[in-house]
Amino acid sequence: MFDLLQRAIRKGEKLGVGFVEARYDDFSIREIQTEMEEVRDVKTMRRVGIGVNVYYKGASGYSFATKLSKKAVEEATERAFNIAKASSMTAKIKRDPGQAKSYEEKGLKLAVKKHPQDFSLSFKKDMALRTVKAAKEHGKNVSSITCRYGELSGEKYFTNSEGTQISWSPLVVDLRIQVVSKLGDLLVDGRDGMGGSCGLELFETSEYSPEKIGENAGKWAAEKLEAKPAPPGKHRALCENRLVGVLAHESFGHLTESDFVVSGMSPLAGKIGQQLGSEHATIIDEGTPDMGRYYGFWLPFDDEGMKTTKATVVERGKLVGYLNSRDTATAMKGVLTGNARAVNCNFPPIVRMKNTYFSPGDLTLGEAMELLDTGIYAIGTAGGQANMDGTFMFKASRGYYIEKGERKHPLREVTLTGSILDFLKNIEGATKELFLLSSYFGGCGKGEQYPLPVGFGGPHLLVREVQFGGEK
Repeated sequence: MFDLLQRAIRKGEKLGVGFVEARYDDFSIREIQTEMEEVRDVKTMRRVGIGVNVYYKGASGYSFATKLSKKAVEEATERAFNIAKASSMTAKIKRDPGQAKSYEEKGLKLAVKKHPQDFSLSFKKDMALRTVKAAKEHGKNVSSITCRYGELSGEKYFTNSEGTQISWSPLVVDLRIQVVSKLGDLLVDGRDGMGGSCGLELFETSEYSPEKIGENAGKWAAEKLEAKPAPPGKHRALCENRLVGVLAHESFGHLTESDFVVSGMSPLAGKIGQQLGSEHATIIDEGTPDMGRYYGFWLPFDDEGMKTTKATVVERGKLVGYLNSRDTATAMKGVLTGNARAVNCNFPPIVRMKNTYFSPGDLTLGEAMELLDTGIYAIGTAGGQANMDGTFMFKASRGYYIEKGERKHPLREVTLTGSILDFLKNIEGATKELFLLSSYFGGCGKGEQYPLPVGFGGPHLLVREVQFGGEK
């Protein structure tokens, strides 16, 4: 495959471009969806292609080929050159990949015990149906049950005119379920699931077996039938790991993506060194967390062939960095963080996150509950939105009202709103544990590229004040 990619490099050099990079993606994708105890949909896909990116006189051009032939690759390179040449005449912001270290690392793979490619479709259908069965057994007034299994695996190759040659094998598996219960006019749901860069052995653990995932969703839906709506207004809050991860990614992480900073779209532009939050707020974006301990997304290299880093963007409340691609690092005189990513070869790499999370603190969960005293314990995420001004609205999947450090009753309709900058200022503490996960479903969307696998998570965060359910 490297020989074929080198055709793009040689063709680009003949055309007189300043820099050429070429990458090959071969992804196998499988999705299973069940409704109640019936398998309703099975999708099996393979996405293969070669993408070519060139830089010419301060502009870049990108094109791709789905045919794996010398002619197709050379034609894609020429199209990319023509795009860059035309853009160079009108580009207001000049693009320069700068100088970077070259790498030669081939055949990188995660060591997993049960790779999904080694297991049959019927095995995976059975996992989904076992999840549904457990949900039905533990649910109450069940109206519907939807279970989904998804996986992505394959190979990525990359080379450029600086001599880099890398190849590695991405992997993510995901199993999740939603149970809807109905009592009169009241409809509620319970949901659970887990995903990450790991093998199917993930679903043999006691915490994430199909039976446990289904049981949780069924019980949580039943519990919400008796739950009270979350009281609107400002409350002390304890935010659980998954919810914290979504806040780190959606509400803050995008603001640190340096293409938004360079263009002036991010409110964080020009604020390096400023104190944005409390000393308990530290946010990290990392490519290769310890996969033996966490279930994030394994990303050793980005789609510009840069080794991914552990980039701290907020340290003890202070903004200390942005997430960069090669050209944004050059434009901003910043450091390379390995954040240029593309969802597949149909698209050029743009600045995207890796595994984004709040750093843990020194509290136990019990101590955090005690310090919360009275307030809302918000758990999980069930959708929402974040805006480029830092405001957000997210719905937790469930919650509890806490009095004197003890759970008093379950809550439904737990919606958090506000500004992420206010949220950072109000963080009073973080628990010791770090929890990371990834997702086949959902992913990250930006610039028509969706869904891109990312990791997210963090500890539990104790927050002085959060707006729930809007103003009274």
